[in-house]
Parts: sequence; C-alpha cells; structure tokens
Amino acid sequence: MTESTRQKKIAGVLQNDLALVLQKMLRDSGQQGIIISVTKVSVTVDLSMSNVYVSVFPADKASLIVKELNELKPKIKHQIAQKTRYQLRRMPDLVFYNDDSLEYINKIEDALKGEENPIKDPKLLPKRKNI
Repeated sequence: MTESTRQKKIAGVLQNDLALVLQKMLRDSGQQGIIISVTKVSVTVDLSMSNVYVSVFPADKASLIVKELNELKPKIKHQIAQKTRYQLRRMPDLVFYNDDSLEYINKIEDALKGEENPIKDPKLLPKRKNI
C-alpha cells in the first residue's frame, strides 16, 4: 500500500528531527567512535505509530544501541514532541529497528571479490531479512 502525502511529510519531519536528537544524545553520552543515522521513517495510516530504521556504525554495536533507543523511547519522544509541537498535533509512538542493508551489501561485495563466490554457491550468504 502506498503512503499518503501526509504520511510522507510527517515521516520526513520525524526523520530530520530524530537524526538531530539522536546525534545530540550520542554526543552527550560520551560514547566515542559510534555513528548513528536515521535511514528511514514510516508512519502508519492513522498516524499513531512510526517505525524508525537506524543504521549504526560500527555494526557490532548496533543491536545494543537499538535496544537502548527502545528503552529511551519516552525521553526521545518528548524531545521530538517539543521540536514538532507546531507541526504535529499528536506525536506518534516510536519503534526503533536496526537497518542492516549496508552490512548486507558489503557482504555481497566482499564475497564477489573473494574466493567464495555466492553466484557459484548461493548457500554462502544468509537469507535477507524482510524489514
């Protein structure tokens, strides 16, 4: 099903504001060497829920960061609501997910360059998770 214009606008506003808030929270926490980017935000038809896909570098810390983000949802939601108070009447609930598409692409590229070619043996790469 395609997104309406309103859903796309709200998703764009949330994506920009979430990126700013998450990067500020990461700087304030003092964790060095971690980069967070908000790759996609999708909003449900009734505008009550939003799925936020986050890409984390380095990838080995991604699951821990996403878990922490889901625990800090009320604080993040409050900060976003303060930023968007003149744009949104009601702040949608946030659910954070890890976006592993870059890792998947890198695995394919490495496999094609190396000796283990997945074209010759497709069992080498894991099945792609649907997001």
